[in-house]
Amino acid sequence: MTADMWFAVLPDGENGPAAASVLRSGATETVSHHSGRPWLVGNWPAGQVVTAAVGAARLAVIGRCPVTADALTDRLRRVRDITGAESALAGLAGSFHAVLSAGGRVRVRGSASAVRRVFHARVRGATVAASRADVLALACGAPVDERQLALRLLASPPPYPLADGGCLWRGVHAVPDGHGLLLEADGRATTRRWWTPPGPELPLAQGADAVRRALTAAVDSCTAERKTVSSDLSGGMDSTSLCFLAARGPARLVTFRWESVDPANDDAAWAARATARLPGAEHVLPGRAGAPLWFSGMDSLDGAGDEPGVWVRDSAKLTTLAGLMTARGSALHLSGGGGDELFAALPPYLHDVLRSDPRSVPGRIRRQRAARPQPLLRGLADRSTFSRWLTSWADHLVPDPAKPPPARFTSGTAWGTFSAMPPWATPAAVGAVRSVLREAAADAPEALAAQRGQHAALAGVQMCGRAFRQVDQAATGLGLPYAAPFLDDSVIEAALSVRVTDRGAPDRYKPVLAAAMRGVVPDDLLARSTKGEYTADFYFALRRNRAALAELFNESRLARAGLLDTAALAAGLARPHLPPDVMRALDNTLACEVWLRHAIRPPGG
Repeated sequence: MTADMWFAVLPDGENGPAAASVLRSGATETVSHHSGRPWLVGNWPAGQVVTAAVGAARLAVIGRCPVTADALTDRLRRVRDITGAESALAGLAGSFHAVLSAGGRVRVRGSASAVRRVFHARVRGATVAASRADVLALACGAPVDERQLALRLLASPPPYPLADGGCLWRGVHAVPDGHGLLLEADGRATTRRWWTPPGPELPLAQGADAVRRALTAAVDSCTAERKTVSSDLSGGMDSTSLCFLAARGPARLVTFRWESVDPANDDAAWAARATARLPGAEHVLPGRAGAPLWFSGMDSLDGAGDEPGVWVRDSAKLTTLAGLMTARGSALHLSGGGGDELFAALPPYLHDVLRSDPRSVPGRIRRQRAARPQPLLRGLADRSTFSRWLTSWADHLVPDPAKPPPARFTSGTAWGTFSAMPPWATPAAVGAVRSVLREAAADAPEALAAQRGQHAALAGVQMCGRAFRQVDQAATGLGLPYAAPFLDDSVIEAALSVRVTDRGAPDRYKPVLAAAMRGVVPDDLLARSTKGEYTADFYFALRRNRAALAELFNESRLARAGLLDTAALAAGLARPHLPPDVMRALDNTLACEVWLRHAIRPPGG
């Protein structure tokens, strides 16, 4: 398998061949328009691209999708012009990019979840789209955008709309999630929305049925064409559901779990119950002595994705997992990423429930406080807009006890979380992020949905999709591509269609997923109401690798860029106990440092 999977899309115009000549130096595959001009250029393994041709029209599905060339050809016959692309894709399961060439125009789109993204840039007079930003940056010689890099230093990944159109290279642009890119023959390009989140209208029973059908099809797309697949089996409801669905398919199943250093973590007990009910699968559990720690092997990292990814903290674990799974024949590894964002009762739902079912709010508040202690009441009556929340975030980017932000903006029911800059960010980095936030607020962006709970779920799904995309890039380079069935568009559509009051039931944990998996996963496993916690693992690994991390930042590229105060970082690493937000910031700072060291290198170079 090629270490780096990527493709670029060329317009069907006179400048397309010149742009393709730049990209071909790193490519192994080319597909042409009906005109004979290059259409798709890149590197991809067998089975990742399915194409169809009807007259002068061409359609390609790129990624994980169990559609055949004949079936795709039948679908292409439904298309009359470039605007009808979605009619040919309706009902397809999996996670994929779709590219249509018709009438001299080209349309390319990714997924709603940000797992499959689209970037574009001007190359030799043509607007070129690609699945990876670094491919375009190399083709057009784009420099790193320090403002966007500073944004990635936030304690949490930048949410919508900060990462939606922004890219880490100047002159390379990201297509917003849920939008596609239309390339004209003369080199012009425009973005158009192709996906709109559904309204939360379905009752629990009907919604759970839709989730079951969508998630089953998503997992089937992983197992149908492979002899062996592997999957995480932490003991949580998300990974457990995937394993029981995968066990019903034709592929052999191998499950995997890391053992926590915390004896109070009850994931182990629940995972053991699940493995006992999956006798046909092979179960792999490395002992603690043979399991690498987080932050291990950081000095030997060789490569990064096209965005900073917190997977670098897990790089030694990822390498070990890939070796163990590929040795057992796995061709794809399943992850439960996205399950929490779609099915957990996020606090902003309370803002919506107050307006639809006010009598149930007190009980729901008690349950939320028991699960996540945080202020809630101040924000329930708040009616401020999403852009006003962004402005307040910019004003309070660095915590100041003397001037705290208004409680309604920091309540658990607010539009989002006031993610802070780390204490080692330089004033220049803070200023850059503040300016990005204020510019975004000045554009008065609409929230992803009118309901705060729906907005929070979508924003979380997109952040999770971006993070998973980076893990997949790293794991694919190790020979083990990843899949996150919960982040498939059909699953997201089904989950977000369920009524808010049913998704956040106060007396049940993930009630929609539990109802959807009834009859697939044993009832006693669906009754779990706890979630494993790994803070002890973080601190244990940090203590063991503190010196190596300090050494890594001795020649910091972030410091050279004026974004990192190395003395403040050294002081932070020396602290015996880091607050939770600083823990998260360390992950992101490390991701940015490693990414910057490899950003100028071509994929696979």
